[in-house]
Amino acid sequence: MTKMLNLNLKVWRQDGPDSGGHFEEYSTTVADDASFLEMLDYVNEQLIADNREPIAFDHDCREGICGSCGLMINGQAHGPQKGTATCQLHMRKFNDGDHITIEPWRAAAFPIIKDLAVNRAAFDRIIESGGFITVNTGAAQDANETPVPKEAADAAMDAAACIGCGACVAACPNSAANLFTSAKIQHLNLLPQGQAERFQRTKAMVETMESFFGSCTNYGECQEACPKEISVDFIAMMNRDYTKSMLVNKRRLGERKVG
Repeated sequence: MTKMLNLNLKVWRQDGPDSGGHFEEYSTTVADDASFLEMLDYVNEQLIADNREPIAFDHDCREGICGSCGLMINGQAHGPQKGTATCQLHMRKFNDGDHITIEPWRAAAFPIIKDLAVNRAAFDRIIESGGFITVNTGAAQDANETPVPKEAADAAMDAAACIGCGACVAACPNSAANLFTSAKIQHLNLLPQGQAERFQRTKAMVETMESFFGSCTNYGECQEACPKEISVDFIAMMNRDYTKSMLVNKRRLGERKVG
């Protein structure tokens, strides 16, 4: 049975990256079967009706796939429900009369565009540096022509589940992006198709990551905040491959000097 909830909201408002921000308070009544983003839609409808500026926030598919949504809700990335993106969070997780504080991702590498929307272009820079396969493989191969061990295929699929929402960065005390970067590296490095550029890819993506984000000190908050529950095991895999990449690079430099 649907219940109506009376809620008190404290929302971060900021005109742009160079403007000062502040919290504004709103009250709204919403059905408990509405999603969190639908609740914000209702608030915006009322603000527009009152000739006031609506709250800016990121969204697209609203199915937990695109990674556009991302809010700090009462201090938790994506809110109180584990393994759930903001767009999949429903108001039944809250109680009548609750006070809800809503903030954008807080990280130097994610400058605020407006209100709750942030610029996550730093993630794009990491992907551009090596998150792809450039080897010319020719025409499409027949299914199952390239044998892939089941363990490798399963692990690669787990890593590929990353939607790039940025919750791992927002939840990390150091604003590190190691979980995102390791997922994007390992879903390629674990497969046969990714072996030719494995160490080149790892070195380029890790060093690009470090130019934007803080360092990982194994708090583990990233894994807890991730809506796809991606494991910190991938960070260990990335660190191993990065160490190997440095050895490979050193060996190549030595060969050039000899030559």
